[in-house]
Amino acid sequence: MNDLWTTCVTAIIQLLSGDPLLWGIVGVSFSVSVSALLMALLPALSAGFVLAYFRFPGRWIAISLLNSLLAVPTVVVGLVLYMLLSRAGPLGDLNLLFTQPAMIIGQILLCFPLLVAMSLTAFQAADHRVLETAKTLGANPWQAFVTLIFEVRFALLAAVVAAFGRIIAEVGSAMMVGGNILHHTRNITTAIALETGKGEFVQGVALGIVLLVLALVLNVSLGWMQSRSRVLRHGT
Repeated sequence: MNDLWTTCVTAIIQLLSGDPLLWGIVGVSFSVSVSALLMALLPALSAGFVLAYFRFPGRWIAISLLNSLLAVPTVVVGLVLYMLLSRAGPLGDLNLLFTQPAMIIGQILLCFPLLVAMSLTAFQAADHRVLETAKTLGANPWQAFVTLIFEVRFALLAAVVAAFGRIIAEVGSAMMVGGNILHHTRNITTAIALETGKGEFVQGVALGIVLLVLALVLNVSLGWMQSRSRVLRHGT
């Protein structure tokens, strides 16, 4: 018990001291995850909008496939990417394996289905008269789309928060296509796995604390935004 307490205290001290190695790992995690989220966001919102407001052959197949992708383990995504990006794979000439761009691609594949699914739900729950009113007032299609996004902004923000939480905490894809290279592709989750495997728990606990605090902030934010979305939807 004393060893556990000592490890936790040492980990907190290491965090508060601004350890450059520790915070560099945190920086890699945030850089990769934010980049992936920003790249996936607009295409995902557009796909959610199309699925919510347009009827076309294969629509339900697309939605079913999308929902199936939500359950794909991160390590499977990493395995597929590894096979594609390895020297023997069809994309091996791009030399992306064990780089941050490869990690970003993996996280885009993980967050895109979640963003589409949650934005689809948000758009379906929106008042469809919003688009009609915007068009009546002379808005072009892009302006009408922006108006609709503003109408469901809290639900979409909740989707963004949920997607960020999914990719910042994933380890399977990041480990396989990133390679866990110090100062380059080592992020929070891969560093925790490495340090725990070595029996050196202080850095792992410190990074675990960062993830726990982040999870708390994300869940509180998600709950608040979902409640705001319900209030706006029901007008209460």
